Amino acid sequence: MRIAIAGAGAVGRSIAAELLENGHEILLIDIDPKAIKIDAVPRAEWLLADACEISSLDEAGLNNCHVVVASTGDDKVNLVVSLLAKTEYGVPRVVARINHPNNEWLFNESWGVDVAVSTPRLLSALVEEAVSVGDLVRLMTFRQGQANLVELTLPEDAPVVGQRAGSVPWPVDSALVAILREGRVLVPTADDPLEAGDELMFVASQEVEDELAQLLSPH
Repeated sequence: MRIAIAGAGAVGRSIAAELLENGHEILLIDIDPKAIKIDAVPRAEWLLADACEISSLDEAGLNNCHVVVASTGDDKVNLVVSLLAKTEYGVPRVVARINHPNNEWLFNESWGVDVAVSTPRLLSALVEEAVSVGDLVRLMTFRQGQANLVELTLPEDAPVVGQRAGSVPWPVDSALVAILREGRVLVPTADDPLEAGDELMFVASQEVEDELAQLLSPH
């Protein structure tokens, strides 16, 4: 898969290195010559250019990209890159980094964003996840709020402990996608029992989060 990353700072380079390890073809774009550190990610393609300019994106061959990641430290740039990628080049998947929480409301399909990742919100969610048992924690939002990735660590007195995953009446528009147990990642089947201490990962619509929390939490 060909992926273009706008913003070759520490975040962009880290994303590039990870995706290269997973076998993807990566192009890093940055307007700042100081950010062009080819030795840091030698297997990636590099382009010194303004990702907000059509001519630069033409040179980058954005029409051949399956994914564009707008990962600069400037929310305005990330929005422009996302909009151009979606509207001018029809990129199927656009992921944008949100630097300032006050700007979250802008990162939606109107600006071409398929997935918005808020670093402050994600860090906050991870802190909550680390200290919360029995509380539903939202980790990430997909598709402009139509679905969220949420997590809950089952307390010992949760009503579903001991039940099989397939026998629990999960809310409509929710799906149990993974169980984290004792350092292992389990793909749940209908026959898998739920145990105290399990970290349950769901993809769910925002409308059913309260219902899901009530089903899983003893309080």
